[in-house]
Amino acid sequence: MSKPGTAREASRRARELRESIAYHRKRYYVDDDPEISDEAYDRLERELLEIEQRFPSLRSADSPSQRVGGEPARGLATFRHSTPLLSLDNAYGEADLREWETRLLKVLGVERARYVVEPKVDGLSVSVHYRDGVLERGVTRGDGTVGEDVTANVRTIRSIPLGLVRPTTLEARGEVFLPRKAFDRLNRERVAGDERPFANPRNAAAGQLRRLDPRVTAAIGLDCFFYGLVECEGRAPRTHEQGLALLRDLGLSTNPLNQGCDDLNDVLEYFARLERERDGLDYEIDGVVVKLDDLALRERAGATAKFPRWAIALKYAARQATTSVLRIVVQVGRTGKLTPVAELEPVQLAGTTVSRATLHNEDEVRRKDVRVGDTVLIEKAGEIIPQVVQIVESARAAGSRPFRMPTLCPVCSAPAVREPEEVARHCTNAACPAQLRERLLHYASRGAMDIQGLGQALVEQLTSAELVRDVADLYGLDSAALAALERMGAKSADNLLAQIEASKRRPLERLLYGLGIRHVGQRAAQLLARAFGSMEQLLGASVEELAAVDEIGPKTAAALRHFAEHPANGELVRRLGAAGVALRATPRPAAAEPFAGKTIVLTGTLPGRTREEAKALAESLGARVAASLSRKTDFVVAGEAAGSKLLRARELGLEVIDADEFERRIAQAGGRALA
Repeated sequence: MSKPGTAREASRRARELRESIAYHRKRYYVDDDPEISDEAYDRLERELLEIEQRFPSLRSADSPSQRVGGEPARGLATFRHSTPLLSLDNAYGEADLREWETRLLKVLGVERARYVVEPKVDGLSVSVHYRDGVLERGVTRGDGTVGEDVTANVRTIRSIPLGLVRPTTLEARGEVFLPRKAFDRLNRERVAGDERPFANPRNAAAGQLRRLDPRVTAAIGLDCFFYGLVECEGRAPRTHEQGLALLRDLGLSTNPLNQGCDDLNDVLEYFARLERERDGLDYEIDGVVVKLDDLALRERAGATAKFPRWAIALKYAARQATTSVLRIVVQVGRTGKLTPVAELEPVQLAGTTVSRATLHNEDEVRRKDVRVGDTVLIEKAGEIIPQVVQIVESARAAGSRPFRMPTLCPVCSAPAVREPEEVARHCTNAACPAQLRERLLHYASRGAMDIQGLGQALVEQLTSAELVRDVADLYGLDSAALAALERMGAKSADNLLAQIEASKRRPLERLLYGLGIRHVGQRAAQLLARAFGSMEQLLGASVEELAAVDEIGPKTAAALRHFAEHPANGELVRRLGAAGVALRATPRPAAAEPFAGKTIVLTGTLPGRTREEAKALAESLGARVAASLSRKTDFVVAGEAAGSKLLRARELGLEVIDADEFERRIAQAGGRALA
């Protein structure tokens, strides 16, 4: 794109870039689900930075170019870093690297410098704190100033010792990553479950490290290399290499491929050698990090608002290939989401044969104008998920036609609806075969109808044998048919039937959540069940009536109407009722609901309950569980290691209760308290 020539053009382009950067930054740092490659994202930021340098009046405090990145995830306590955990500027080749060194040496007032070069592991930065040799805290980068306290999950990483070799108080920083084998295994499991695979190991590591249940994190197999010593009681290394040696001496793992370099020629030689060897590593890298070795010179070099001046990431070029589009197919996911996928002439890319590439959504297909028969340039986003970068217009055949997303589901022919301000279409048929398996698993999950024993393997058998075509069919199963399935038997069949029978008595909100209606999560299901009292009233309500319920927005209201208007969904609900499933709410006496209508905040660790379990229980009793504190918060439940939220709650004069009082109130409300 040509550079804007006038201030008005520059202002318009800067606004477009900020919007695009904000969108992709959230996809990368918050959602852990990027749509574009790192190189493409960097180009956006570079273009914005150039505009702001040419037109300083356009630079604003909230410009993405002035931020480090990443917002704290909801549900995790926050912690302020003692020293900002900044991100790195990028260089794409020798010219960029030498330009960086010229600026650095000028700032330092020296003629040459020694560097340490390290593989740039595709992971998530963390800061760990040890007090008297014992692991005290683990914190993510967050926004560079305030991170997320993920201590419970950090403790599950075997390469991070719970105790140092010697009792020492220190802070060190490292990169948590997912080894290739663990990453491949995780993505295979997600694909088997009709979940979108992670785009790259960095996003996978971030998603697992920020889980609220450390038991899940422990099973994933995260690893960590430490790359920096922030401070160490009684020790003051003079160089980065000495700091890394001290970390190793104390029992903290550093990357064995780190290397000292006397000049940039050594750095570039290392960079080229590692590129040849990278496919043999057990982890993904996308470049190397070049750091000034002398710590006193680092202090003199300082940092900009976003990057340290004494370090830079030298990135490898994205791996790309050219091939042709054989056809464009539309896949239907478990939520009914329609995703266009390009089937390609097989081509070798980054050591694997690529025959498919995601096109994300219809806006992306239209923007790139990808058509059947086109010659396209593809690359692996994050070097993992193949995607189409651009078409080769000069190779397009005459008479080719633009691709059009279907308005009907390609599997069941139900209407495929795209809601305002959304980029994806969704099938509106709850009985769509493409969604059936995952819908059954969701319906049987603990937060929904809680049918124990109805897991992945059994669902596969039931659907393959055509014993179950929708959730209502579960209530027509008999012992003989179940016992005939592989690895079932009469006893297992009877146990499952008892669980299915018990599910008929679940509260209305559990059924409503279990139906998997778009935008209707557990909280929305509770609010709707209370507001309407029955499925009949709910499904007969207008969009306006639905949206009038507190906390129910227009998207949820529209999704409910789409669900209600499809005949198959009405028939499904009728059959559930005929089978004996409760379609009406059972109100609790108001006096027995100390949580009803209350806004509460959970902080710290609650003995005997995960954060997700405590949240679900409080919401089932009528509470609204908020992620952050405000003067509208009714009370705070403070567990062990409650942290900054507890201090803030006291500053605001809010009621604070401990885990024992939380359990007492649960019992008072008729909930299931711990024994």
